[in-house]
Amino acid sequence: LAAPSGGGEPSEEELPGPAGHAEEECIVLLEEGKSIDDCQEAPSPILPAGNEIVWGAIAFAILFLALLKFGLPAVRKAMAAREDRIRSDLERAEQARTEAEGELAEYRRQLADARSEATRIIEEAREAADEVRRQVRSQAEQEAADLRARAQEDTRVAMDRATAEVQSQVTALAIDLAEKIVERNLDRDTQIALVESYINQVGSRS
Repeated sequence: LAAPSGGGEPSEEELPGPAGHAEEECIVLLEEGKSIDDCQEAPSPILPAGNEIVWGAIAFAILFLALLKFGLPAVRKAMAAREDRIRSDLERAEQARTEAEGELAEYRRQLADARSEATRIIEEAREAADEVRRQVRSQAEQEAADLRARAQEDTRVAMDRATAEVQSQVTALAIDLAEKIVERNLDRDTQIALVESYINQVGSRS
């Protein structure tokens, strides 16, 4: 760089390039009698420069407005759809639970009816078996009574027939004996012999 003419401090026109904000601050510091090192102080690690704050605020505002216009409705729509889906799932689950409870109640009712029907059938079968046993016993007793009656009747008829035959034989023998006694005059021993012979004949025929 060329030395400034006439000595003294350099003017703003003689400085290279346009003076920025940092250069203006450096000029002020030099005019106050400070050294050049004070002009080269490092920027603050916490606070950004003023223009960065402005541009950052503008960018944040633009991003916030974009999110507010485009992102928020999409988020609300997604949340509403998710809420509707959850509500629908809950409704289907409640409906399924209600149907399951109804089916369980129907199954229990059918099971109770089946048990009642089985009990009724078993009771009817027991009553029918008792009735069959009573009928069989009554029929057997009746048949036994009929057999006894027929046997007694057959025995009575046989006895009557035998009695009639014996009476007939006795009558015939008595007539024969009487004829023999009448035909001849027998002594006592002969009469006893005829009677014994008659008794033997009756015993052998009976």
